[in-house]
Amino acid sequence: MKHNNKYHPVAHAVKYAIATTFALGIASGAAVAQEATETAAKEQAVEKIAVVGSRSAPRSIGDSPVPIDIIGADELMKNGSTDMLNLMTTTVPSLNVHSNPISDAATLVRPMNLRGLSADSTLILTNGKRRHKSSVIAFLGGGINDGAQGADVSVIPGIALKQVEILRDGAAAQYGSDAIAGVINFVLKDADSGGSFEVKHGEYYAGDGTSTEFAGNIGMPLTDNGFVNASFQYKNVDPTSRSVQRPDAQAFADGGNPHIAPITQVWGSPKIKDDITIFINAGLDLGNDREAYLFGNYSERDVTGGFYYRNPYNRGGVFSNDGGETLLIGNTDFSAGNCPTIGLTDGNGNNLPFNAVNSAVNALPANCFSFFSMFPGGFTPTFGGNVTDTSLTAGTKGEFKSGYFEGIMYDFSGSVGRNESSYMMTNTINASLGLDSPTEFNPGKYIQLEKNFTADFVKFVPVGIYEDLTVAFGAQWTEESFEVVAGDFASFQVGDFVDQGFSIGSNGFPGFKPEDAGVSSRRNYALYTDVEAEVTEALLLGFALRFEDYDTFGSTLNYKLTGQFRLTDDWAVRASHSTGFRAPTVGQANVSNVQTNLESGLLVDSALLPPTNPVSLELGGSELQPEESTSYALGVVYSGAAVFMTLDYFRIDVDDRISQSSKINLTDANREALRAAGVKNVDSIQQVSFFTNDFDTKTQGVDFVASYSTFLLDGRSSFNFAYNWTDTKVKSATAITGLDKVSRLENDLPNHRATLTWSQSYDDWSFFLRSNYYGEYQGVHVDWVGVPGDPGTEVNAKAKVTFDAELSYFINDSFSVAIGAQNLFDTKPERINMSAVGLPNGAFGAKYYETSPMGINGGYYYVKGVYRF
Repeated sequence: MKHNNKYHPVAHAVKYAIATTFALGIASGAAVAQEATETAAKEQAVEKIAVVGSRSAPRSIGDSPVPIDIIGADELMKNGSTDMLNLMTTTVPSLNVHSNPISDAATLVRPMNLRGLSADSTLILTNGKRRHKSSVIAFLGGGINDGAQGADVSVIPGIALKQVEILRDGAAAQYGSDAIAGVINFVLKDADSGGSFEVKHGEYYAGDGTSTEFAGNIGMPLTDNGFVNASFQYKNVDPTSRSVQRPDAQAFADGGNPHIAPITQVWGSPKIKDDITIFINAGLDLGNDREAYLFGNYSERDVTGGFYYRNPYNRGGVFSNDGGETLLIGNTDFSAGNCPTIGLTDGNGNNLPFNAVNSAVNALPANCFSFFSMFPGGFTPTFGGNVTDTSLTAGTKGEFKSGYFEGIMYDFSGSVGRNESSYMMTNTINASLGLDSPTEFNPGKYIQLEKNFTADFVKFVPVGIYEDLTVAFGAQWTEESFEVVAGDFASFQVGDFVDQGFSIGSNGFPGFKPEDAGVSSRRNYALYTDVEAEVTEALLLGFALRFEDYDTFGSTLNYKLTGQFRLTDDWAVRASHSTGFRAPTVGQANVSNVQTNLESGLLVDSALLPPTNPVSLELGGSELQPEESTSYALGVVYSGAAVFMTLDYFRIDVDDRISQSSKINLTDANREALRAAGVKNVDSIQQVSFFTNDFDTKTQGVDFVASYSTFLLDGRSSFNFAYNWTDTKVKSATAITGLDKVSRLENDLPNHRATLTWSQSYDDWSFFLRSNYYGEYQGVHVDWVGVPGDPGTEVNAKAKVTFDAELSYFINDSFSVAIGAQNLFDTKPERINMSAVGLPNGAFGAKYYETSPMGINGGYYYVKGVYRF
């Protein structure tokens, strides 16, 4: 593509703002090969451009009034993981991701947390344009992400990226909803020639989780004045298991039950099959300072994860309805007589041996049945689905050359994004159908569809100060819809045996009923202005204002103030203050779902209902309103010849946070009031939850980053350090949120995270070594957080340090090979404390707490080969 040397900062959803001080991403710990001399270091200091933080002309990170992390493409690829979330967590300490085993849909699309806030508090962009949300709502989101609906970042392959830019500052006044914690922008490669092909293979030290990935990128010319850059990734990943046998299952096996699987309930990472992603990025110079662009993706994968074991003695609605005292028996023909009672315990409350129960079941009359005959060892459903993600963005940008708009730069764009998650259940039943129930179900699907149209403008206005005043302004129109597609009939069918106490729907995840299916939509428009001025050579000031109107809850107005003052050539101070908001998603406002929940050690079905459902209203629900935030930040920047350092303090207050309520048991009085209101099937509902604006939080923290490049050991060396301290406190909450949720919001994530990276490069080979520090966190297993304040039940998991390493050899200019490891020394996370007082400890077969910030799988090694052309 022919490039014009004159820079034209065109306003779009975000505008060219920040340049890195060291070529491949100082703040994130990216590896940078610098020359030995200070002069060479200075020459390389201001080259790479980031597309977040401002709508003005390019600035170095040292000149930016807000903190930016930049992860270069090479840094992203120096990692054994194939998941973008894992790639970023190893380089950005303020970003955390949990493994989410046995978490319903959160297993398919894992939510992430930036600066301790929920996944949908971070805005995701691609090439500076808003990316659509996932269709997955994290109903079991591990406390912090309960009910979160963020974008599916895992579909983005590292090989397609030029860099990743992370704005760690509130930015809703600039970019609209969701940018409370910050903004992550994925910048696609734009080369018009060359490319690479990569093969990677690895597995965990435990011998599972084997993954094989093929990835490629190619740049091609589009006529003489444009480019098409295409990337693909295809991978398969085997599941992992960090499990021990459940005590109840082991007791059955010891008692002579031959139908007990060696591991009845698996805690680990899911199986990912045929994960394919294709990304296209294209641009065409139209001449006369005009350009057209287009980019998009197609991604699809099948994911299969674990579920809770159904105990053959006490699973309600299937095996027993009195807690395991007697077997639940169905009668197919009452005219043939009543069915006998089969006890499951002896006079001392101990389970009867398998042979005794099995013999009694085999002796049942022909008109009587029990699921014990179908599943004498109990059963464990498998939950999974197909996730398909597509997007397309097209636009044109340039500068008006004449007329009333002369000198104004423009960017017009339109985008559409769609994410579909289609669910599947196997090895389970619809108990109300009796023994004729199928064992495989399609419970339905969710579809998220978003359309955006933007018109952005920039004008440089001479006002007699040090530099021309930059005035950006524009408008945005958005339509968002969330569709629920009903499952197959058997997945929600009310069978003939429901009146005998058998549960309805595919056990564990009942299908979406036709009355719950349909499309809910919302439209909104926004107007904004963003003004930035270099008042003097040392002082930079900025102001942003955004008005947004939604056709559901109304309008919101937000602002942002930024400033930086350069004390010397090397030292500067910076600050920002902003208000923000996060609109409830259409899915959060309208979705219904049934989850499997633990209550007093037993599995029960819990219904999540829309907040305006009569049942929700009876229990204190109301129409959702947007979250509102206020952010403050203050920092200092040092940018010397070979050293770069930033230290930033931040505080984010969020009021009326949206989350899923605690599970509320319906009382007889509740049911009577609901019957009077005409609500059907009230008796079948045990527990209810709904989305609510129920609590306020204060999150504060410190980010420190430092980078140093030099010539060491006859090679090019770079050292990068990043540290984050984040602390969240719940300022107010009601019983709807519950003490357990408060504890999880405040304690699940480690307060302290840090990384230290050493990268060394020679002509023929290179290596890097990274240490990762994870501070203390709250150990949580099956949502059990203990009794707040009781050290006998609460678990404070210890801090851990892990190491990652990679060694690369360049065979020639085209071929290279590498070997590496994540968690090199196979450091184990905190094991579940079996002696802690609390029901779940050790009862459900897990080795490690799900809240481990370093994951639960242990060390992972890999080899890869790269061909560049």
